[in-house]
Amino acid sequence: MVPSMSRKGNCWDNAPMEMFFCSLKVERLYGIKFPNRLSARQEIIDYIAYYNSLQLHSALGYDSPISYEKEQLRNAA
Repeated sequence: MVPSMSRKGNCWDNAPMEMFFCSLKVERLYGIKFPNRLSARQEIIDYIAYYNSLQLHSALGYDSPISYEKEQLRNAA
């Protein structure tokens, strides 16, 4: 992975990750007390799987990332 940094005062590179972490906290982690790190880790892994496969994204025309990518591959072929 290569980190991406824009110029001073330009925060566009960080916006998608900030939105993801906001969604993670609000939709899945808010108010939950985990008994241990393993439980918290598993909950985050489950959310990432959901976020990448099922959750609809407005930037993708209200499609899930996986189905959007499949559609793009079909159109490219």
